[in-house]
Amino acid sequence: MSGEIRVIPVTGLPEIAAGDDLAGMIAEAADLADGDVLVVTQKVVSKAEDRMVDVDPEVGHKPIVEAESVRVLRRRGDLVIAETSHGFVCANAGVDLSNVPEGRAALLPVDSDRSARRIRDALLHRLGVDVAVIVSDTFGRPWRRGVADVAIGCAGLRPIVDLRGTNDALGRELQVTEVAIVDEIAAAAELVMGKAAAVPVAVVRGVDPSWFGEGSVVADVVRTPAEDLFR
Repeated sequence: MSGEIRVIPVTGLPEIAAGDDLAGMIAEAADLADGDVLVVTQKVVSKAEDRMVDVDPEVGHKPIVEAESVRVLRRRGDLVIAETSHGFVCANAGVDLSNVPEGRAALLPVDSDRSARRIRDALLHRLGVDVAVIVSDTFGRPWRRGVADVAIGCAGLRPIVDLRGTNDALGRELQVTEVAIVDEIAAAAELVMGKAAAVPVAVVRGVDPSWFGEGSVVADVVRTPAEDLFR
């Protein structure tokens, strides 16, 4: 397992607009080393990928939420808990009105894993550094108050560390323990980014090298309907 872990905010990034070279901006602003995990908030990824839409002032954002939903699980007033095309179950299908201009809304990236891979590949090409990349977003949590950042996309990092078959500190074999490493790293990064600090990127350094790997996607974290007691 990993020892000391550092979480470093990346400051100095300008406001991101559609078509911006986000990876290039990060390359200039961040001090990166092999084995780092770069956490990038969904909002700046969505802005760079032009996933911004206008909100009709007459009807609000409800039609956008409906369009982004493949299934609505619950409604309460203006709040909708919906499943997105990515398989995420979240408030308002991930449609976000915070930290965007008035009259606009940010949608989730079409493929957040692909977004993470592009940033990772671009940083390897530009800087020669081999880093993992997580795209993070803020989700609520069933049965608990408050929100926390989770991973909605990743590249170069195994989303789940499977401890089944290993022993705990008392020698008992673990039967069901799987650790969502990508979510834990995303939540740690949010501690230095904040919700209103204009710091959309952070570097997490000291992550256990055994957690790195190719070919995994954040969809591996999402429970299938057959395994989910609440769907």
